[in-house]
Amino acid sequence: MDAESCVFCKIVRGEIPSRKIYEDAEIFAFHDIHPLAPVHFMIIPKKHIDSLADCELSHRELLGKILAMAPRLAREQGSTDGFRVIINTGRVGRQEVYHLHVHIVGGPEALGPMLKRN
Repeated sequence: MDAESCVFCKIVRGEIPSRKIYEDAEIFAFHDIHPLAPVHFMIIPKKHIDSLADCELSHRELLGKILAMAPRLAREQGSTDGFRVIINTGRVGRQEVYHLHVHIVGGPEALGPMLKRN
């Protein structure tokens, strides 16, 4: 996918509205439009990167910044007793939008098991 047609790039550019919770020169955070928990937002790089599978060592500062911002933003959104960080990657990882994005999911109640066990 190219940055011109990417829905998350359009959100970053302000072409599609979002419920923004944080923005700086490199990253953008906004509420998920279909939340799965009381707290559910995403942190994305402003630079278009298709997937975590496309990241290299040159992306380490950006990835580190995204993860380092997660606790602060989670607390500000109400996840004061923990949260989950999810990065769906590629088809098998159930990635739906091909722009790297980190889901932060939490809230006052337990989230349940990480994955269903067979």
